Amino acid sequence: MTLPRAHGPDAPAESLLTMLAVVAICVLAAGYGRGVHELWYRRGAGAVLPAWRVGAFGAGVLVVLAADHGPVHTLAESSFAGHMAQHMLLLLVAGPLLAAGAVGLPLSLAAPRSLRRLLARCRASPPVRRLRRPTAYAPLAGAAQMVMLWFWHLPGPYVAAVDRPAVHAAEHLCLLGTAWLFWAPVLGAARRRPPAPVTVLLLVGTMLPASALGAVLTFAPEPVYPPRVLGPDPLTDQQLAGLLMWAPMDAVVLVVALAVFLRWLLRMDRSDVPQAVARPAVAEAGSEGMA
Repeated sequence: MTLPRAHGPDAPAESLLTMLAVVAICVLAAGYGRGVHELWYRRGAGAVLPAWRVGAFGAGVLVVLAADHGPVHTLAESSFAGHMAQHMLLLLVAGPLLAAGAVGLPLSLAAPRSLRRLLARCRASPPVRRLRRPTAYAPLAGAAQMVMLWFWHLPGPYVAAVDRPAVHAAEHLCLLGTAWLFWAPVLGAARRRPPAPVTVLLLVGTMLPASALGAVLTFAPEPVYPPRVLGPDPLTDQQLAGLLMWAPMDAVVLVVALAVFLRWLLRMDRSDVPQAVARPAVAEAGSEGMA
C-alpha cells in the first residue's frame, strides 16, 4: 500500500494550497529583502544585520520550498519515512535557518508606517514585554514545538493530514512555525537569547520527548498507523520513520547544546583573565607603597 495522492475533487484544492504557500513564501522573502535593503541603505551593508544572517534566511526559504516540492515531496507521498524526512527538514534545517535570519527588524522596516506603530504599541504593552523576556519566551516556544510534534504524529491527526490537503498544509505550517519560534532564542539576536544554562536545559528538555516519540515508532511491535498510510512494508516503514526522527533530532540538539555550553565556559574564562591579571598588579602596587 502507498500513501494516497490527491485525485478528483482534492486535486484542485491541493494545487490551490500549493500556489498559496508559494505566494506566501515569496511575500515573506520580498518583505525581508526590502527591510534588509532599507536597513543597509541607512546604516551600511552588513551593519546591524550581518550578511550571514541574510544568507541563512535565504537558505531557509529554499529548504522550505525543497521540502514541499520536488523529490522530497514525491518521496513523502509514497512512505511514512519520506513524510518524516520532510518533517525533519522543516524542524531541524528550515526552522533554525529562518530563526538565524532575525526577521523581526527587517519585516518591521518593510511594514507600512501605521502597522509599525501598532506593532510598537503591542510590544510596549506590559503583558507582551513580560512574554518577550527570553527566560519566559524560550520555555513556551519549546513546549509549543513538543506539543505540535506529538499531536501531528498521533494516528488521528496524521491520517487526516495524509487524506486532506488543507490539514496537511496546516500540519506543515504548525511544525515550521513552532520550530522557527523554538530556535529563535537559540540562534537569534544575542540580546534576545536566554542565559546559556537555560538554553542548554531547553534544548535537552525538548529533545527528550522527541526521542521518546521516535523510540515508540521504532520499537512498536506492530504498525501504529493504518497500513494504507504507510509504505509497502508498513512496520519497516514506521521503524525507519522513527529512526529518522530519533537520530537526527538527538544529534542536532546535542551538538548545539554542547556548542552553547562550551561558548559559555570560554566566555567565563575570558572574564576571569582580567581579574587574575589585576590581582598581582594591585599586590605589587601595595608592596611598593609599603616600601
